[in-house]
Amino acid sequence: MSLKLYNVLTGKRENFIPQEEGIVKMYACGITVSDNAHIGHAYQAVIFDVIRRYLEFKGYKVTYVRNYTDVDDKIIANARKKNENPLEYAERFIEKTNRELDALAIQRPTIQARATDNIQDMINFISKLIEKGHAYVADNGCVYFDVSSFKNYGSFGHRNLDDLLTGVRKDIEPGKLDDRDFALWKNAGDDEIYWESPWGKGRTGWHIECSTMSMKYLGETLDIHGGGKDLRFPHHENEIAQSESLTGKRFSNYWLHNGLVKVNGQKMSKSLGNGILLQDLLIEYDSDVIKLALLQNNYKSDLNITEGMFENCEKKTYLLYKVFDHIDRVGKDYVANKDSKYYKEIKEKFIEAMDSDFNTSLAISDAFNYISQLSQMIDKKNHVQDMVDIKAALVDIYNVLELFQEDPKIALKNIRGKYLNLNGITEEKILNLIEQRKQMKESKDYSSADRIREMLTNNGVLIKDTREGTEWDIEISPRKIGKVN
Repeated sequence: MSLKLYNVLTGKRENFIPQEEGIVKMYACGITVSDNAHIGHAYQAVIFDVIRRYLEFKGYKVTYVRNYTDVDDKIIANARKKNENPLEYAERFIEKTNRELDALAIQRPTIQARATDNIQDMINFISKLIEKGHAYVADNGCVYFDVSSFKNYGSFGHRNLDDLLTGVRKDIEPGKLDDRDFALWKNAGDDEIYWESPWGKGRTGWHIECSTMSMKYLGETLDIHGGGKDLRFPHHENEIAQSESLTGKRFSNYWLHNGLVKVNGQKMSKSLGNGILLQDLLIEYDSDVIKLALLQNNYKSDLNITEGMFENCEKKTYLLYKVFDHIDRVGKDYVANKDSKYYKEIKEKFIEAMDSDFNTSLAISDAFNYISQLSQMIDKKNHVQDMVDIKAALVDIYNVLELFQEDPKIALKNIRGKYLNLNGITEEKILNLIEQRKQMKESKDYSSADRIREMLTNNGVLIKDTREGTEWDIEISPRKIGKVN
């Protein structure tokens, strides 16, 4: 099967053909560590982690570079507020963000590049652009890219330049020949962190970072360049302009953009107070639940976080691990068969979905169709070998998405424990109340038995009377998650 992906550069779905057979060079714009990571950062990191994993699943050797911007105006301003050195401030948030992405089961990139580790390479890049006539030094010591020197500027957006600039914040700075020109090097303000350069003390502009680091580690032409769709203009437009002005070659053959995160239909932002921190998500939910919520969406589409969305995914996860736990118990003496019809069928469906522009939404839907099928097999109390084979296939194949990998017993214990704790009730108390209810029913005190059922229900506990006795389970209900201050 051939992998097809939507190439933002051409606006078409295309067969993916890397420059070198079996090798993929991929770069994704990472996080500016000016504060805590939020769900938007997580969404981008998850999407490109999945793309990287699937390419490896297909047999490619992938070199994946993702950067950290560890010096910029916000970092300097926030560090100043806390009376910290900007580099130490950034380092603290890089370490914190790494821990959170690790907890989300995101593989670290092959190369995790930092802007401040590559300042001299950026200075060299800028110097060559000046030599080629694509950049100029202003009287104030800043260096700007001359947009008029790159004839294709604006074509990446497939719209005219005036439309592209509408609504985009422009830095109208002294020394610019044209308001459209963008900074490659900024002179240092009073008491700001700086590096020495041929143009004086200062630091690099944002756009030059990604061009320099991607080309340093991956070469002059990338196979895939990605990031959030909000970076298309001006960031990615500027990357293309400065990179192709330097090399005369296409900067990247394929461009992939993930959608943005909204909360109840609104753009997520600090000003609206609707941002969701990754640290708060990880306190509330298991990584399976978070990733399921993010990946059941088409990666190119905006992700709309609505009330109850994570709990709905938690219910699905809980059901899945209940099914897996049952299969582990009844099938403990069975060995999974990787040559079974189910394994081949599940793998083929997964590849068909993912080959269609990384359609994780379809792949996840297919997985839960098999969970429904397993539930029916459990009810019929037969087909144990088939159940073992299906479960093994799901665990093995969906490892590509880093889903369904937990020990079912531990996963169930964690989710149950969470809701028991939230509702202020213990398993011991539940069992005592069930025993009291049993005695009341035996003595025909049905009203008291009903009150115990109601008490349990009010504490998020569901009970079911069966021939074997009374079973209980938790009810998963919506919770508010932390917001950005």
